[in-house]
Amino acid sequence: MTTSPLIPHGLHHVTAVTANAQANLGFYTGVLGLRLVKKTVNQDDVTAYHLFFADGAGSPGSDLTFFEWPVPPEVPGNHSITRTGLRVPKGSLEWWADHLRGHSLTITPVTRANRPHLDFADPEGQRLSLVEGGPEGVVWEGSTIPTEHQILGLGPVELTLPGLFPTERVLTRAYGLHAAGTYPDPEKPERTVHVYAMASTDQHGGGPHAELHLRLDPSLPPARPGAGGVHHLALRVRDEDYHAWSERLTGLGLRTSGEVDRHWFHSIYYREPQGILIELATDGPGFAVDEDPAHLGETLVLAPFLELRRGQIEAGLRPLSLKGRGN
Repeated sequence: MTTSPLIPHGLHHVTAVTANAQANLGFYTGVLGLRLVKKTVNQDDVTAYHLFFADGAGSPGSDLTFFEWPVPPEVPGNHSITRTGLRVPKGSLEWWADHLRGHSLTITPVTRANRPHLDFADPEGQRLSLVEGGPEGVVWEGSTIPTEHQILGLGPVELTLPGLFPTERVLTRAYGLHAAGTYPDPEKPERTVHVYAMASTDQHGGGPHAELHLRLDPSLPPARPGAGGVHHLALRVRDEDYHAWSERLTGLGLRTSGEVDRHWFHSIYYREPQGILIELATDGPGFAVDEDPAHLGETLVLAPFLELRRGQIEAGLRPLSLKGRGN
């Protein structure tokens, strides 16, 4: 492999699993104040809702999405994505600590990569962490959270792996990330977490919106996927670079999904050798391609190739109430 001239410019989205879309909607819009920007279905399993939560505009880099599958809770472990960072404005962690405690959530202050974090979990055990800084998000006037404290977007994503190689090789040689330091694991200080950063091409440079943290713990058994776990992560790529990325990964001999049109963005998937599913996703065309920006997420939207099956798809979904969701 040779170093790629193509550079991801941050995290695009993280997709997780819920067993209860209604409760999930209530938590992420009501407690965390995110906006439901797209209510749709998993394009590969149309019996499952796919909910997209984001900032006020559904900006790339702010999406935390969920597939609804009736599965048991995840058993955490190795070969998995174990924590999703969410960025908040500077000076907001104390406010969020009070807010989360007010909803009977347990928070744990920790330090990662010399930045203070607040660790907590959603009601299904989805592991989250708040960190300050990074690019500004688009505020949502209908949010339950005051505008000065609203979540800006995704922060570092943590992977738990038995070893550094070969994931490190894939990240650096195929995707162009670079090693950006280490720090002691807050849970097991005798172990080391390795930071890999995207040399972001936007005006913000690197930072918490453009990092993967590789937590190494060979003693753990493999995770058992389920509700409260993460399905995959996606890195942002420029629209104009999409085909070049496809050619690059194929040229390196990686067995990818090929180019996949997700309607709101275009994707390429690759499961790296230690089991992490990594997606490359374009910024465009965006969530407003098929909905009025003022009314994102208010109705069930399907990708065009699914429209002829709308009646069948709707009949297979449980009704989802949007009442009190924050928009």
